[in-house]
Amino acid sequence: MTTDVNTAFAQEKAAQIEDLREEARTFQERIDRGEIAPIGGDRYRVLTGWDEGETFTVRRNTEGRIELILAQHGLDTTAGGAALYASTPAWHGLGTVIPDGTTDIDEVLKLARIDWEVNKQPVLYKWDDAIRDAADRYVTLRTDTGDALGTVGERYKVFQNRRVFKFLQDLVQRYDTVWESAGALRGGRKVFVTMRIPHSIVIDRGGLNDEIALYLAVINSHDGTSSAESVVTPWRIECGNTERFATRDAVHRWGIRHTKGGLSALEEARRTLGLTLDYAKAFEVEENQLVRTDLLIDDFHKMIDSLWTVDEDATDRQKSFAQQRHDELEGMFHEGARKLGRTAYAAERTITDFLDHRIGVVPRNLSEDLARAQRSLEGTNDDLKSKAHRKLLLLTQ
Repeated sequence: MTTDVNTAFAQEKAAQIEDLREEARTFQERIDRGEIAPIGGDRYRVLTGWDEGETFTVRRNTEGRIELILAQHGLDTTAGGAALYASTPAWHGLGTVIPDGTTDIDEVLKLARIDWEVNKQPVLYKWDDAIRDAADRYVTLRTDTGDALGTVGERYKVFQNRRVFKFLQDLVQRYDTVWESAGALRGGRKVFVTMRIPHSIVIDRGGLNDEIALYLAVINSHDGTSSAESVVTPWRIECGNTERFATRDAVHRWGIRHTKGGLSALEEARRTLGLTLDYAKAFEVEENQLVRTDLLIDDFHKMIDSLWTVDEDATDRQKSFAQQRHDELEGMFHEGARKLGRTAYAAERTITDFLDHRIGVVPRNLSEDLARAQRSLEGTNDDLKSKAHRKLLLLTQ
């Protein structure tokens, strides 16, 4: 069995969109079941499934019936067509597809429509018929269109697209791999490239044969809201949703701040990229150890209790919530064990699935679905996942 989240996402997306076009009631039924929620105006967000977090724009007629459903790909269309290059057709059918891909970074930048540069100009304002500049405030702008991308400070260092992505070229040529995808999002505020890591992870070879393809993605921002980032992830970026999934499900990452010394961090990232392959191999060994380790239900209960401790002076409400969580996790483990066996691997998959898709959120200013998406983006549960992985590995010994 091969686990390819990109294929699964594309297949579900294509089927979903086709079904929704033919029969809008399917979408309404998902809303009624609580799988899709309104987020203001005519926009909706998906709460469950491969497309969790994706947004749709819904148009209704005067009677309130759904007439048109538009999936939001988030790709930049400023320069005309969608800013995307891919070696495999994406679910939305946009961009330039080169079957089997290419190894030439300059061709990738051109095909993806991201071969432009970014300048930093002082922020100007008018006061009393005179033009002044704002101290320590600058605007980043595209050199091809002149569009403003964001407002930054004096210390902010612009990283040009080619400069950030070029450091992967050596890795591409060394291992004879191709660029899988590249493009721009949100009007060029974010740009990305993705390549596949040569070594896939195969769990329980000859048994489950669960193969996980990993990709190395580099994401650069130009609006001052985030660092440049390199992530090892099971997702091939081809739209705004898969960019979010790639960062959410990253198994390793490097952050590169937009400062003068940031490029030094970029070089350090390149030197450590070789460790990525070693990491994938080591992770495969560990996951196979979990597959071969039978797990007693009592050990699963102990792990849950160690991950989510309940104080003796906890309130009745807190104890009740803890018991509900305990019962849900146990049910998920029994369900997963039917396919994966009653193993430590099934336990880890249970914990990961619960943290990513099931765990409740107590939001302050956000709706629950938005809070869950924010929690995934911020990696709030990464420590719990790592802790569970380490505890399960101890059982293998």
